[in-house]
Amino acid sequence: MIFIEDERVKLNGVVLPGLIKSIEVTETAKVDEQEVEGSATKPKQATGYEDAKVNIELVIDDTESQTKYERYAVLREIFRKPGQSVPQPIPIVCEDAAAHGVEKVIFKRLTHKGENKKSQLVASLELWEYIPQTITAAKSSGGVQGSGNAQSSSASGAKASEVSSGLGGEYQEYLSSDRGSASAADLKKRKRMESKRNKSPAVDNAKADAALGKIAALPY
Repeated sequence: MIFIEDERVKLNGVVLPGLIKSIEVTETAKVDEQEVEGSATKPKQATGYEDAKVNIELVIDDTESQTKYERYAVLREIFRKPGQSVPQPIPIVCEDAAAHGVEKVIFKRLTHKGENKKSQLVASLELWEYIPQTITAAKSSGGVQGSGNAQSSSASGAKASEVSSGLGGEYQEYLSSDRGSASAADLKKRKRMESKRNKSPAVDNAKADAALGKIAALPY
């Protein structure tokens, strides 16, 4: 059987080396089977679909410019670049894969085996369909409650500020108004209180030298 090298098959932008021996694309539904005691049949429940799988076999020969191992290294570079620790989704360009709607894949497995002819290798590629998952972050109940408490506190603070501002405005108006002068009785009462406070023992208006002289003259 003669295989024609198909340059239309690209993986991560690189044309696959060698001749394509076979391409197989598989899609599978997810079906759960349950055991029912006393029943010979197993109820089946469809739950979804598995990711599609693409299997490719290549025949790699020596060429005038490269050995089969040098050509195989191209596949190894696609599978895992130097320093790469986690597989990354990569694009695939292939009519067979496109027929199943497969545009991106994870390079799951890469193997090779020698043929009877020493100048050939058969490489097998296992690719799994990659479908990105969208994760929507939801606010926790605590966060929502916290937001509500903050709004309540803000509203209470605004209300308190409004009341305080109102009282302050009335008081300022009272201070700025013409309230008249104190009566004669109030002035007399104020002077009497000031005189009493000046005569209080709590006011230290004694002369220190005179006080010390009196103390020294006391008989002991």
